[in-house]
Amino acid sequence: MSLTLAIVGRPNVGKSTLFNRLVGKRLALVDDQPGVTRDLREGEARLGDLRFSVIDTAGLEDATDDSLQGRMRRLTERAVEMADVCLFMIDARVGVTPTDEIFADILRKRADHVILAANKGEGAAADAGVLEAFSLGLGEPIRLSAEHGEGMNDLYSHLMPLADKMAKQAEEHAPVTDIELSEDDEDTDLEAPAITAEKPLQVAVVGRPNAGKSTLINKILGEDRLLTGPEAGITRDAISLRTEWSGTPMRIFDTAGMRKKAKVQEKLEKLSVSDGLRAVKFAEVVVVLLDAEIPFEQQDLRIADLAEREGRAVVVAVNKWDIEENKQEKLRDLKEAFNRLLPQLRGAPLITVSAKTGRGLERLHDAILRAHDVWNRRVPTAALNRWLVGMLEQHPPPAPQGKRIKLRYMTQAKTRPPHFVVMCSHPDKTPDSYSRYLVNGLREDFDMPGTPIRLVLRGQGDKNPYKGKRKKQPSKLSKHLKGRPGS
Repeated sequence: MSLTLAIVGRPNVGKSTLFNRLVGKRLALVDDQPGVTRDLREGEARLGDLRFSVIDTAGLEDATDDSLQGRMRRLTERAVEMADVCLFMIDARVGVTPTDEIFADILRKRADHVILAANKGEGAAADAGVLEAFSLGLGEPIRLSAEHGEGMNDLYSHLMPLADKMAKQAEEHAPVTDIELSEDDEDTDLEAPAITAEKPLQVAVVGRPNAGKSTLINKILGEDRLLTGPEAGITRDAISLRTEWSGTPMRIFDTAGMRKKAKVQEKLEKLSVSDGLRAVKFAEVVVVLLDAEIPFEQQDLRIADLAEREGRAVVVAVNKWDIEENKQEKLRDLKEAFNRLLPQLRGAPLITVSAKTGRGLERLHDAILRAHDVWNRRVPTAALNRWLVGMLEQHPPPAPQGKRIKLRYMTQAKTRPPHFVVMCSHPDKTPDSYSRYLVNGLREDFDMPGTPIRLVLRGQGDKNPYKGKRKKQPSKLSKHLKGRPGS
Protein backbone atom coordinates (compact mmCIF):
# COMPACT_ATOMS: atom_id res chain seq x y z
CA MET A 1 0.00 0.00 0.00
CA SER A 2 1.41 3.34 -1.10
CA LEU A 3 -0.95 5.75 0.67
CA THR A 4 -3.92 6.08 3.02
CA LEU A 5 -7.07 7.76 1.74
CA ALA A 6 -9.77 9.03 4.14
CA ILE A 7 -13.24 9.61 2.68
CA VAL A 8 -14.90 12.51 4.53
CA GLY A 9 -18.00 14.62 4.09
CA ARG A 10 -21.47 15.34 5.43
CA PRO A 11 -23.79 12.45 6.34
CA ASN A 12 -25.44 10.60 3.45
CA VAL A 13 -23.26 11.93 0.61
CA GLY A 14 -22.21 8.38 -0.39
CA LYS A 15 -18.94 7.82 1.48
CA SER A 16 -19.64 4.18 2.41
CA THR A 17 -20.88 3.41 -1.10
CA LEU A 18 -17.57 4.61 -2.55
CA PHE A 19 -15.67 2.73 0.16
CA ASN A 20 -17.39 -0.53 -0.77
CA ARG A 21 -16.66 0.06 -4.46
CA LEU A 22 -12.97 0.71 -3.81
CA VAL A 23 -12.46 -2.38 -1.61
CA GLY A 24 -14.61 -4.55 -3.88
CA LYS A 25 -16.78 -5.85 -1.04
CA ARG A 26 -19.86 -4.75 0.87
CA LEU A 27 -17.92 -4.22 4.09
CA ALA A 28 -19.54 -0.95 5.19
CA LEU A 29 -23.25 -0.78 5.94
CA VAL A 30 -25.17 1.35 3.44
CA ASP A 31 -28.69 2.71 3.90
CA ASP A 32 -30.76 5.68 2.71
CA GLN A 33 -30.93 7.23 6.17
CA PRO A 34 -28.06 9.54 7.20
CA GLY A 35 -25.58 8.76 9.96
CA VAL A 36 -25.24 5.01 9.40
CA THR A 37 -21.44 4.97 9.73
CA ARG A 38 -20.16 5.86 13.20
CA ASP A 39 -16.75 4.24 13.57
CA LEU A 40 -13.71 4.37 11.31
CA ARG A 41 -13.50 1.37 8.99
CA GLU A 42 -10.31 0.52 7.13
CA GLY A 43 -9.87 -1.65 4.06
CA GLU A 44 -7.52 -2.47 1.19
CA ALA A 45 -8.63 -0.57 -1.91
CA ARG A 46 -7.94 -1.35 -5.54
CA LEU A 47 -8.25 1.13 -8.39
CA GLY A 48 -6.72 -0.15 -11.61
CA ASP A 49 -3.12 -1.09 -10.76
CA LEU A 50 -3.13 1.19 -7.70
CA ARG A 51 -3.31 -0.37 -4.23
CA PHE A 52 -3.91 1.79 -1.17
CA SER A 53 -5.54 1.84 2.24
CA VAL A 54 -8.94 3.54 2.47
CA ILE A 55 -10.79 4.77 5.58
CA ASP A 56 -14.56 5.20 5.72
CA THR A 57 -15.54 7.85 8.27
CA ALA A 58 -18.64 9.07 10.05
CA GLY A 59 -20.47 11.99 8.49
CA LEU A 60 -19.03 15.36 9.53
CA GLU A 61 -21.59 17.28 11.57
CA ASP A 62 -21.47 20.76 13.04
CA ALA A 63 -21.24 19.61 16.68
CA THR A 64 -18.33 20.17 19.05
CA ASP A 65 -19.79 19.05 22.40
CA ASP A 66 -19.70 15.59 24.02
CA SER A 67 -22.85 14.43 22.27
CA LEU A 68 -22.76 11.38 20.02
CA GLN A 69 -22.44 13.62 16.96
CA GLY A 70 -19.62 15.58 18.62
CA ARG A 71 -17.66 12.44 19.43
CA MET A 72 -18.22 11.16 15.87
CA ARG A 73 -16.84 14.43 14.52
CA ARG A 74 -13.69 14.21 16.68
CA LEU A 75 -13.12 10.65 15.50
CA THR A 76 -13.44 11.74 11.87
CA GLU A 77 -11.05 14.67 12.46
CA ARG A 78 -8.58 12.14 13.85
CA ALA A 79 -8.90 10.11 10.63
CA VAL A 80 -8.05 13.26 8.67
CA GLU A 81 -4.82 13.59 10.64
CA MET A 82 -4.01 9.88 10.12
CA ALA A 83 -4.54 9.89 6.35
CA ASP A 84 -2.11 10.91 3.63
CA VAL A 85 -4.92 12.12 1.36
CA CYS A 86 -8.49 13.23 2.13
CA LEU A 87 -11.27 12.77 -0.39
CA PHE A 88 -13.86 15.41 0.50
CA MET A 89 -17.27 14.43 -0.87
CA ILE A 90 -20.27 16.67 -1.43
CA ASP A 91 -23.69 15.80 -2.85
CA ALA A 92 -23.81 17.26 -6.35
CA ARG A 93 -27.63 17.13 -6.42
CA VAL A 94 -27.89 19.17 -3.21
CA GLY A 95 -25.01 21.52 -3.99
CA VAL A 96 -22.66 23.22 -1.55
CA THR A 97 -24.18 23.69 1.92
CA PRO A 98 -22.97 25.91 4.80
CA THR A 99 -21.77 22.74 6.56
CA ASP A 100 -19.67 21.84 3.49
CA GLU A 101 -18.04 25.28 3.63
CA ILE A 102 -17.17 24.85 7.34
CA PHE A 103 -15.48 21.51 6.80
CA ALA A 104 -13.71 22.62 3.63
CA ASP A 105 -12.06 25.27 5.78
CA ILE A 106 -11.10 22.62 8.38
CA LEU A 107 -9.55 20.41 5.69
CA ARG A 108 -7.52 23.25 4.25
CA LYS A 109 -5.91 23.71 7.67
CA ARG A 110 -5.49 20.07 8.75
CA ALA A 111 -4.98 17.95 5.64
CA ASP A 112 -1.85 17.92 3.49
CA HIS A 113 -3.62 16.73 0.35
CA VAL A 114 -7.34 17.18 -0.38
CA ILE A 115 -9.23 15.87 -3.41
CA LEU A 116 -12.71 17.32 -3.93
CA ALA A 117 -15.40 14.99 -5.29
CA ALA A 118 -18.96 15.83 -6.28
CA ASN A 119 -20.81 12.54 -5.79
CA LYS A 120 -24.19 11.54 -7.24
CA GLY A 121 -23.00 13.40 -10.30
CA GLU A 122 -24.84 11.36 -12.93
CA GLY A 123 -27.39 13.25 -15.01
CA ALA A 124 -28.09 16.91 -15.70
CA ALA A 125 -29.57 17.43 -12.21
CA ALA A 126 -26.04 17.45 -10.81
CA ASP A 127 -24.57 20.09 -13.17
CA ALA A 128 -25.26 23.05 -10.90
CA GLY A 129 -23.83 21.31 -7.85
CA VAL A 130 -20.61 20.42 -9.65
CA LEU A 131 -20.13 24.07 -10.64
CA GLU A 132 -20.86 25.22 -7.08
CA ALA A 133 -18.08 22.95 -5.79
CA PHE A 134 -15.46 25.29 -7.32
CA SER A 135 -16.42 27.88 -4.68
CA LEU A 136 -14.94 25.73 -1.90
CA GLY A 137 -11.43 26.66 -3.01
CA LEU A 138 -10.17 23.06 -3.13
CA GLY A 139 -9.49 22.90 -6.85
CA GLU A 140 -11.43 21.30 -9.66
CA PRO A 141 -13.94 18.73 -8.37
CA ILE A 142 -14.07 15.17 -9.65
CA ARG A 143 -17.54 14.30 -10.92
CA LEU A 144 -18.36 10.92 -9.35
CA SER A 145 -21.14 8.40 -9.10
CA ALA A 146 -20.06 5.96 -6.41
CA GLU A 147 -23.19 3.89 -6.94
CA HIS A 148 -22.67 3.44 -10.69
CA GLY A 149 -18.87 3.57 -10.81
CA GLU A 150 -18.59 6.75 -12.89
CA GLY A 151 -15.56 9.00 -12.49
CA MET A 152 -13.20 6.29 -11.23
CA ASN A 153 -10.68 7.07 -13.98
CA ASP A 154 -10.52 10.72 -12.87
CA LEU A 155 -10.01 9.62 -9.26
CA TYR A 156 -7.17 7.36 -10.42
CA SER A 157 -5.53 10.27 -12.26
CA HIS A 158 -5.55 12.37 -9.08
CA LEU A 159 -4.29 9.58 -6.81
CA MET A 160 -1.54 8.13 -8.99
CA PRO A 161 0.93 11.07 -8.71
CA LEU A 162 0.41 11.17 -4.95
CA ALA A 163 0.89 7.41 -4.72
CA ASP A 164 4.20 7.59 -6.58
CA LYS A 165 5.32 10.35 -4.24
CA MET A 166 4.42 8.44 -1.09
CA ALA A 167 5.38 4.92 -2.15
CA LYS A 168 8.72 5.02 -0.37
CA GLN A 169 7.19 6.56 2.76
CA ALA A 170 4.55 3.87 3.35
CA GLU A 171 5.57 1.81 6.40
CA GLU A 172 2.41 0.08 7.48
CA HIS A 173 -0.02 -2.11 5.61
CA ALA A 174 -3.73 -1.66 6.01
CA PRO A 175 -5.36 -4.34 8.15
CA VAL A 176 -6.85 -7.22 6.23
CA THR A 177 -10.59 -7.58 6.76
CA ASP A 178 -13.08 -10.30 6.06
CA ILE A 179 -10.71 -13.25 6.38
CA GLU A 180 -12.07 -16.77 6.04
CA LEU A 181 -10.66 -19.47 8.29
CA SER A 182 -9.01 -22.51 6.73
CA GLU A 183 -9.74 -25.83 8.41
CA ASP A 184 -7.67 -28.73 7.13
CA ASP A 185 -9.28 -32.14 7.66
CA GLU A 186 -5.91 -33.83 7.72
CA ASP A 187 -4.10 -31.43 10.02
CA THR A 188 -1.28 -33.39 11.63
CA ASP A 189 0.41 -30.65 13.68
CA LEU A 190 0.56 -31.46 17.38
CA GLU A 191 0.97 -27.78 18.34
CA ALA A 192 -1.07 -24.68 17.56
CA PRO A 193 0.06 -22.74 14.47
CA ALA A 194 2.41 -19.90 15.27
CA ILE A 195 0.81 -16.46 15.67
CA THR A 196 2.69 -14.00 13.47
CA ALA A 197 2.21 -10.51 12.09
CA GLU A 198 1.21 -12.10 8.76
CA LYS A 199 -1.25 -14.48 10.47
CA PRO A 200 -2.42 -12.70 13.62
CA LEU A 201 -4.76 -14.23 16.17
CA GLN A 202 -8.33 -13.28 15.23
CA VAL A 203 -10.52 -12.29 18.17
CA ALA A 204 -14.17 -11.16 18.08
CA VAL A 205 -15.64 -9.26 21.02
CA VAL A 206 -19.41 -9.82 21.24
CA GLY A 207 -22.16 -9.08 23.73
CA ARG A 208 -25.32 -7.14 24.39
CA PRO A 209 -25.49 -3.39 23.67
CA ASN A 210 -23.66 -1.15 26.14
CA ALA A 211 -21.65 -3.97 27.71
CA GLY A 212 -18.46 -2.00 27.04
CA LYS A 213 -17.04 -3.76 23.96
CA SER A 214 -15.63 -0.67 22.24
CA THR A 215 -14.29 0.71 25.53
CA LEU A 216 -12.48 -2.59 26.18
CA ILE A 217 -10.88 -2.59 22.73
CA ASN A 218 -9.81 1.04 23.07
CA LYS A 219 -8.08 0.13 26.33
CA ILE A 220 -6.31 -2.79 24.64
CA LEU A 221 -5.19 -0.53 21.78
CA GLY A 222 -4.09 2.20 24.16
CA GLU A 223 -5.97 4.88 22.22
CA ASP A 224 -9.54 6.07 21.59
CA ARG A 225 -9.80 4.32 18.24
CA LEU A 226 -13.49 3.36 18.54
CA LEU A 227 -16.44 5.58 19.29
CA THR A 228 -17.79 5.06 22.83
CA GLY A 229 -20.31 6.61 25.15
CA PRO A 230 -23.22 5.97 27.51
CA GLU A 231 -25.70 5.45 24.67
CA ALA A 232 -26.49 1.82 23.89
CA GLY A 233 -25.92 0.61 20.32
CA ILE A 234 -23.31 3.12 19.16
CA THR A 235 -21.28 0.54 17.20
CA ARG A 236 -22.98 -0.58 14.00
CA ASP A 237 -20.28 -2.08 11.79
CA ALA A 238 -18.07 -5.03 12.72
CA ILE A 239 -14.78 -3.13 12.81
CA SER A 240 -11.51 -5.03 12.25
CA LEU A 241 -8.41 -3.62 13.95
CA ARG A 242 -4.79 -4.77 13.86
CA THR A 243 -2.73 -4.46 17.03
CA GLU A 244 0.00 -6.11 19.06
CA TRP A 245 -1.25 -6.85 22.55
CA SER A 246 1.47 -7.76 25.06
CA GLY A 247 3.64 -9.04 22.22
CA THR A 248 0.85 -11.02 20.52
CA PRO A 249 -0.18 -9.90 17.00
CA MET A 250 -3.99 -9.78 16.90
CA ARG A 251 -6.83 -8.73 14.66
CA ILE A 252 -9.71 -7.72 16.91
CA PHE A 253 -13.30 -7.40 15.68
CA ASP A 254 -15.53 -4.95 17.51
CA THR A 255 -19.16 -5.90 16.85
CA ALA A 256 -22.56 -4.28 17.24
CA GLY A 257 -24.49 -5.18 20.38
CA MET A 258 -26.79 -8.13 19.81
CA ARG A 259 -30.32 -7.77 21.17
CA LYS A 260 -33.16 -10.26 21.27
CA LYS A 261 -34.50 -11.09 17.83
CA ALA A 262 -37.97 -9.73 18.69
CA LYS A 263 -36.47 -6.31 19.47
CA VAL A 264 -34.37 -6.12 16.30
CA GLN A 265 -36.89 -4.52 13.97
CA GLU A 266 -35.13 -1.73 12.13
CA LYS A 267 -33.48 -2.69 8.84
CA LEU A 268 -30.22 -1.02 9.90
CA GLU A 269 -29.97 -2.93 13.18
CA LYS A 270 -30.63 -6.21 11.36
CA LEU A 271 -27.68 -5.42 9.09
CA SER A 272 -25.53 -4.59 12.12
CA VAL A 273 -26.35 -7.83 13.93
CA SER A 274 -25.73 -9.95 10.82
CA ASP A 275 -22.37 -8.17 10.44
CA GLY A 276 -21.53 -9.19 14.01
CA LEU A 277 -22.52 -12.80 13.35
CA ARG A 278 -20.20 -12.79 10.34
CA ALA A 279 -17.34 -11.61 12.56
CA VAL A 280 -17.95 -14.57 14.90
CA LYS A 281 -17.58 -16.96 11.97
CA PHE A 282 -14.28 -15.40 10.93
CA ALA A 283 -12.81 -15.31 14.44
CA GLU A 284 -10.70 -17.95 16.16
CA VAL A 285 -11.44 -16.85 19.72
CA VAL A 286 -14.72 -15.18 20.74
CA VAL A 287 -14.77 -13.01 23.87
CA VAL A 288 -18.33 -12.87 25.23
CA LEU A 289 -18.46 -9.64 27.25
CA LEU A 290 -21.01 -9.49 30.07
CA ASP A 291 -22.16 -6.61 32.23
CA ALA A 292 -21.37 -7.37 35.89
CA GLU A 293 -24.62 -5.73 36.97
CA ILE A 294 -26.85 -7.94 34.79
CA PRO A 295 -24.80 -11.02 33.76
CA PHE A 296 -26.10 -14.14 32.03
CA GLU A 297 -29.32 -12.74 30.69
CA GLN A 298 -31.05 -14.85 28.05
CA GLN A 299 -29.35 -12.98 25.22
CA ASP A 300 -25.90 -13.53 26.76
CA LEU A 301 -26.58 -17.26 26.79
CA ARG A 302 -27.70 -17.20 23.15
CA ILE A 303 -24.56 -15.34 22.08
CA ALA A 304 -22.27 -17.78 23.94
CA ASP A 305 -24.17 -20.73 22.50
CA LEU A 306 -23.85 -19.25 19.00
CA ALA A 307 -20.06 -19.06 19.38
CA GLU A 308 -19.96 -22.68 20.57
CA ARG A 309 -22.15 -23.88 17.69
CA GLU A 310 -19.89 -22.07 15.24
CA GLY A 311 -17.00 -24.05 16.75
CA ARG A 312 -15.04 -21.10 18.11
CA ALA A 313 -12.94 -21.01 21.26
CA VAL A 314 -14.83 -19.00 23.89
CA VAL A 315 -13.65 -16.74 26.71
CA VAL A 316 -16.25 -15.13 28.99
CA ALA A 317 -15.28 -11.71 30.35
CA VAL A 318 -17.32 -9.88 33.00
CA ASN A 319 -16.94 -6.11 32.58
CA LYS A 320 -17.49 -3.16 34.95
CA TRP A 321 -15.88 -5.14 37.78
CA ASP A 322 -14.44 -1.91 39.23
CA ILE A 323 -17.89 -0.81 40.49
CA GLU A 324 -18.75 -4.19 42.02
CA GLU A 325 -18.76 -4.10 45.83
CA ASN A 326 -19.07 -7.74 46.97
CA LYS A 327 -16.49 -9.15 44.57
CA GLN A 328 -15.87 -12.56 46.18
CA GLU A 329 -19.54 -13.38 46.62
CA LYS A 330 -20.35 -12.10 43.13
CA LEU A 331 -17.56 -14.16 41.54
CA ARG A 332 -18.78 -17.32 43.29
CA ASP A 333 -22.32 -16.73 42.01
CA LEU A 334 -21.03 -16.05 38.49
CA LYS A 335 -19.09 -19.32 38.33
CA GLU A 336 -22.06 -21.29 39.65
CA ALA A 337 -24.40 -19.69 37.09
CA PHE A 338 -21.89 -20.24 34.28
CA ASN A 339 -21.54 -23.98 34.95
CA ARG A 340 -25.30 -24.37 35.31
CA LEU A 341 -26.44 -22.29 32.33
CA LEU A 342 -23.66 -23.12 29.83
CA PRO A 343 -22.73 -26.78 30.38
CA GLN A 344 -21.58 -27.03 26.75
CA LEU A 345 -18.75 -24.62 27.63
CA ARG A 346 -17.79 -26.22 30.92
CA GLY A 347 -14.32 -25.14 31.95
CA ALA A 348 -14.14 -22.10 29.66
CA PRO A 349 -12.24 -19.20 31.26
CA LEU A 350 -14.31 -16.67 33.20
CA ILE A 351 -12.33 -13.44 33.59
CA THR A 352 -13.34 -10.28 35.47
CA VAL A 353 -12.18 -7.04 33.85
CA SER A 354 -12.69 -3.30 33.93
CA ALA A 355 -12.58 -1.77 30.46
CA LYS A 356 -12.58 1.65 32.09
CA THR A 357 -9.51 1.18 34.33
CA GLY A 358 -7.75 -1.63 32.44
CA ARG A 359 -7.67 -4.03 35.41
CA GLY A 360 -7.76 -7.70 34.45
CA LEU A 361 -6.62 -7.17 30.85
CA GLU A 362 -3.44 -9.23 31.25
CA ARG A 363 -5.47 -12.14 32.61
CA LEU A 364 -7.83 -11.77 29.66
CA HIS A 365 -4.86 -11.82 27.27
CA ASP A 366 -3.51 -15.02 28.83
CA ALA A 367 -6.97 -16.64 28.77
CA ILE A 368 -7.35 -15.87 25.05
CA LEU A 369 -3.98 -17.49 24.25
CA ARG A 370 -4.83 -20.56 26.33
CA ALA A 371 -8.24 -20.92 24.67
CA HIS A 372 -6.58 -20.67 21.26
CA ASP A 373 -4.03 -23.33 22.22
CA VAL A 374 -6.74 -25.74 23.40
CA TRP A 375 -8.79 -25.03 20.27
CA ASN A 376 -5.83 -26.16 18.13
CA ARG A 377 -4.99 -29.23 20.26
CA ARG A 378 -4.46 -32.63 18.65
CA VAL A 379 -4.37 -35.89 20.60
CA PRO A 380 -2.32 -38.80 19.16
CA THR A 381 -4.40 -41.75 17.99
CA ALA A 382 -2.58 -44.25 20.23
CA ALA A 383 -3.32 -42.16 23.32
CA LEU A 384 -6.97 -41.84 22.31
CA ASN A 385 -7.46 -45.58 21.95
CA ARG A 386 -5.77 -46.34 25.27
CA TRP A 387 -8.07 -43.78 26.83
CA LEU A 388 -11.12 -45.30 25.10
CA VAL A 389 -10.37 -48.74 26.58
CA GLY A 390 -10.33 -47.24 30.07
CA MET A 391 -13.59 -45.36 29.49
CA LEU A 392 -15.28 -48.55 28.25
CA GLU A 393 -14.12 -50.51 31.29
CA GLN A 394 -15.33 -47.80 33.64
CA HIS A 395 -18.69 -47.37 31.97
CA PRO A 396 -19.62 -49.83 29.15
CA PRO A 397 -22.10 -48.59 26.56
CA PRO A 398 -25.71 -49.72 26.94
CA ALA A 399 -27.32 -52.48 24.90
CA PRO A 400 -30.56 -51.01 23.56
CA GLN A 401 -33.05 -53.65 22.41
CA GLY A 402 -30.49 -56.28 23.33
CA LYS A 403 -28.04 -55.05 20.68
CA ARG A 404 -24.59 -54.68 22.11
CA ILE A 405 -22.75 -51.54 21.01
CA LYS A 406 -19.05 -52.07 20.31
CA LEU A 407 -16.71 -49.06 20.18
CA ARG A 408 -13.78 -50.38 18.15
CA TYR A 409 -11.51 -47.49 17.23
CA MET A 410 -11.09 -43.73 17.79
CA THR A 411 -9.13 -40.99 16.04
CA GLN A 412 -9.04 -37.20 15.77
CA ALA A 413 -10.11 -36.04 12.32
CA LYS A 414 -9.40 -32.31 12.64
CA THR A 415 -8.66 -29.44 14.99
CA ARG A 416 -10.08 -25.93 15.36
CA PRO A 417 -12.20 -27.15 17.15
CA PRO A 418 -11.09 -30.68 18.13
CA HIS A 419 -13.13 -33.16 16.10
CA PHE A 420 -13.13 -36.87 17.01
CA VAL A 421 -14.50 -39.92 15.17
CA VAL A 422 -15.38 -43.21 16.89
CA MET A 423 -15.88 -46.30 14.72
CA CYS A 424 -18.55 -48.46 16.29
CA SER A 425 -21.44 -50.80 15.71
CA HIS A 426 -24.98 -49.40 15.80
CA PRO A 427 -24.03 -45.69 15.96
CA ASP A 428 -27.70 -44.76 15.56
CA LYS A 429 -28.55 -46.73 18.73
CA THR A 430 -25.95 -44.99 20.92
CA PRO A 431 -27.74 -42.59 23.30
CA ASP A 432 -26.72 -38.92 23.51
CA SER A 433 -25.93 -39.37 27.20
CA TYR A 434 -23.08 -41.76 26.34
CA SER A 435 -21.67 -39.30 23.78
CA ARG A 436 -21.71 -36.60 26.47
CA TYR A 437 -19.91 -39.02 28.81
CA LEU A 438 -17.12 -39.40 26.24
CA VAL A 439 -16.93 -35.64 25.51
CA ASN A 440 -16.69 -34.79 29.21
CA GLY A 441 -13.97 -37.41 29.61
CA LEU A 442 -12.00 -35.90 26.73
CA ARG A 443 -12.20 -32.45 28.35
CA GLU A 444 -10.94 -33.69 31.71
CA ASP A 445 -8.33 -36.26 30.69
CA PHE A 446 -6.75 -34.33 27.80
CA ASP A 447 -7.00 -30.87 29.37
CA MET A 448 -9.42 -29.29 26.89
CA PRO A 449 -11.64 -27.09 29.07
CA GLY A 450 -14.22 -24.85 27.49
CA THR A 451 -13.46 -25.47 23.84
CA PRO A 452 -16.18 -26.90 21.58
CA ILE A 453 -15.61 -30.62 21.04
CA ARG A 454 -17.20 -32.47 18.13
CA LEU A 455 -17.73 -36.25 18.51
CA VAL A 456 -19.06 -38.33 15.63
CA LEU A 457 -20.03 -41.99 15.95
CA ARG A 458 -19.58 -43.74 12.63
CA GLY A 459 -20.64 -47.24 11.64
CA GLN A 460 -18.01 -49.74 10.57
CA GLY A 461 -18.74 -52.43 8.03
CA ASP A 462 -19.08 -55.86 9.65
CA LYS A 463 -16.20 -58.12 8.71
CA ASN A 464 -18.24 -61.36 8.97
CA PRO A 465 -18.58 -62.52 5.33
CA TYR A 466 -21.44 -64.88 6.21
CA LYS A 467 -23.61 -62.29 7.97
CA GLY A 468 -26.91 -61.90 6.16
CA LYS A 469 -26.53 -65.04 4.05
CA ARG A 470 -29.24 -67.66 4.30
CA LYS A 471 -28.19 -70.75 6.22
CA LYS A 472 -27.94 -73.79 3.93
CA GLN A 473 -30.64 -76.34 4.72
CA PRO A 474 -29.57 -80.05 4.93
CA SER A 475 -30.95 -82.37 2.25
CA LYS A 476 -33.36 -85.22 3.04
CA LEU A 477 -30.60 -87.82 2.32
CA SER A 478 -28.22 -86.14 4.79
CA LYS A 479 -30.95 -86.18 7.40
CA HIS A 480 -31.58 -89.89 6.72
CA LEU A 481 -27.90 -90.78 6.97
CA LYS A 482 -27.32 -88.64 10.06
CA GLY A 483 -26.61 -90.79 13.05
CA ARG A 484 -25.75 -93.99 11.14
CA PRO A 485 -22.34 -95.58 11.56
CA GLY A 486 -19.82 -94.12 9.12
CA SER A 487 -22.04 -91.17 8.31
